[in-house]
Amino acid sequence: MIISKLAERIRGKDVRIVFTEGWDKRVMGAAVRLAKENILKPVLLGEKEQIEACAKGNGFDLTGIEMIAPSEFADKEAMITKMVELRRGKMSREAVAEALSHTNYFGTMLVKMGYADGLLGGATYSTADTVRPALQLVKTAPGQSIVSSTFILVKGNEQLFMADCAINRDPNPDELVEIAIQTADTARKFGVEPKVAMLSYSSFGSATGHCVAKMDEATTRLKRMPLDFDVDGEMQFDCAVVPEVAALKAPESKVAGHANTFIFPNLSSGNIGYKIAARLGGWEALGPILQGLNAPINDLSRGANEEEIYKMAIVTAAQKALGI
Repeated sequence: MIISKLAERIRGKDVRIVFTEGWDKRVMGAAVRLAKENILKPVLLGEKEQIEACAKGNGFDLTGIEMIAPSEFADKEAMITKMVELRRGKMSREAVAEALSHTNYFGTMLVKMGYADGLLGGATYSTADTVRPALQLVKTAPGQSIVSSTFILVKGNEQLFMADCAINRDPNPDELVEIAIQTADTARKFGVEPKVAMLSYSSFGSATGHCVAKMDEATTRLKRMPLDFDVDGEMQFDCAVVPEVAALKAPESKVAGHANTFIFPNLSSGNIGYKIAARLGGWEALGPILQGLNAPINDLSRGANEEEIYKMAIVTAAQKALGI
């Protein structure tokens, strides 16, 4: 339902989204469907022969779908010059030309130079191979110092937000503050009033340790700020979501027992947590949605199926068209 509503809002706005793995069967199937439904304008990156071979082998009709091969791009020299400028002192012109032969860098420069509105990659590229070009070329948005990621967990009409589950391995208190603010902003843009729980294996000092200390410090810093959302912690997950547990452990908290936005202490716990919810709890996981970048660029799990790619493309286009 969430994706359907977004699709209706962006349909016909001609948002151009580049897919860095245009030769992949899953990506191609999603792109064909998006084009047929007039939701966005997909641009498949890769060598034309490889893309057409996949289309023929799988019965896809690519009529009206744009394909761009890095080797045949008309403004290739201008792109190389621009990227040399962006990477001044860090990459030679030869190194830039080599990087742009790969669709992750090429696609990111298409976004940077305004040829496309957003990018979706990661069907075969690693998260690092999708995020690194974005950080080097598109960079963080004004006022942002880090990029983080959020997964939206969906079941029926209910939405939960979990961060950071894909990017930052062991964020410090300053980074956790920024991740919490970014994620609360994402939740609000998706129509959810955020109640942010700073998660730990402790609830309000019931245990000690590195993770407990940094989550407590991040919570303290957040509470000193003029925020327009509720945040509390550090707390255990059951304290965050079960009212009966919250009544025992944090009876005065506005968040405990009612949290919908969860900030994990590290990448390991976040990644494990959202996958348990998705695989055993029956929640659909959308993401990772990248936060803090200067343009809509999102990553895919390499295990993503066609339906998940279709939905993430709509989210990416909505970030541009609706300011999500």
